[in-house]
Parts: sequence; structure tokens; C-alpha cells
Amino acid sequence: MTADTPSVPNPLQAVDETWQRGLAIVAHPDDLEFGAAAAVARWTAQGKEIVYVLLTSGEAGIDGMDPAEAGPLREREQRESAAIVGVGQVDFLGLPDGVLEYGVPLRRELSRVIRKHRPEIVITNNFRDSWDEEGNALNMSDHIVTGKATLDAVRDAANRWVFREQIDADGLEKWGGVREVWAAGSPQSKHGVDTTDTFDLGVRSLEAHAAYLRGLGSGDFDSEEFLEGFARQTGARLGARYGASFEVFRLGLF
Repeated sequence: MTADTPSVPNPLQAVDETWQRGLAIVAHPDDLEFGAAAAVARWTAQGKEIVYVLLTSGEAGIDGMDPAEAGPLREREQRESAAIVGVGQVDFLGLPDGVLEYGVPLRRELSRVIRKHRPEIVITNNFRDSWDEEGNALNMSDHIVTGKATLDAVRDAANRWVFREQIDADGLEKWGGVREVWAAGSPQSKHGVDTTDTFDLGVRSLEAHAAYLRGLGSGDFDSEEFLEGFARQTGARLGARYGASFEVFRLGLF
């Protein structure tokens, strides 16, 4: 770097992309699309295999629509959204939207999912208390619960004596092959990925949640404008036009 080269504030380190199987675990339809979907599109274009697992169907997410109608609609939108970024398998666990609870039952269910899919990288959403370092943009309980349970379930899945009925009776095997858990959009992110080439796919994947987006505010939500603001900030920290940020949790000894 020369004296004339501007320094990048809070630069991000590129994530390690030497993996093949990924598993994304989030609480609701649209959670991945608010920032991480463009990164998913990059990875599927590289030939990586990524499966989405949604704890809920987002049935409580549209104020003017009964949950019995909203849930199936949001599942359809999520599958369409995932297909845009190259994800063909989207599983819904059917847990209640808005009132997810951290605890052993949730860890057990997620351990089963991890043992079934055997990923190398697990992706989830920011589960810090807020979306910003100052603590002004508070996160919601479902996101926090999901992220914490996912992190613990990765360790559970690697221990043959935890939820051993999944091994003894269900034919699964312990899985200790998860190298890292990546939390998208965390205010403590120190890693990121260049999404310049796939940003437009990320926008399209968010736009696929049409019914949900119509229910936001005045109904004139602009997906591209919203995503561009964050992607440009992250891209600047990577030396790229657009980017997505992740807090990386490295897993080794349990």
C-alpha cells in the first residue's frame, strides 16, 4: 500500500470457499434473502450443494393475512426464491412462527437435520441482540433462538452420545464434519464474500417474496435499493462493488 492508497475501514477477510456441501438454517422465509442470497448464488454457481431448512413457514409474518393462508403462500414464495439462486431443496420444520423456544427439543431437531445432510459449512442469520454495533436496531427472538440452537446443534451432532436415539434407532450417524458456522449480517462480522456478479440474483430472490413485501410499511418497498445499501458498504470493506458479511464460528474441539 502506498501513501496515496486510501485505507479501507474495518476490512473484511474473505471466507474460506474450499467446501462442497452447505446447509442454511434460518427461522423464516425471507431471512436468507435479506442479504445472504447473493452469496448463495455465488456458491451454487461454483457447483456447491446447499440445502435450505426453515424452522417455520413464516405464517405469522403478514398482518393482514390469516396464518392458515400465509404459511402455504410463504412456503411457495420461499421455494421460488431459492430456485433463483440455485437451491433445489427447501425443507420446512413446521415450528410455530414468532414463538420459537431455545432448548433441548430444538437442539434435537436441528441435530437430526445436520446428521441427515452432513454439511461442511452451516449458514444461519445474525443471532446477536442487535443488527448494529450500537445496539439500536434490535434483533428478534426467533432469529436469536435459531442461531444459538444451530450453533449448539452442530456440536450435538458430532457427539455420538448426545441424542443417541438418532443413531441407535433412526439409522443416522454422528456428524463432526462441520468446519464453520457462518452468521450472515452479524454486527461482529469479520469475514465476507464478493457478491458483485450475483447481486442481481439476490435482488430477484428477495422480490420473489412478493406477498410478504407488499405487507411492509406503505407497500412500496424497493428490494434493490434496500439490498444495495448494505451490499455496497460490505463490498467496500472487501475491495469489491458488492459483498455479504458473515461472523464466522470455527469448530474444532467440543
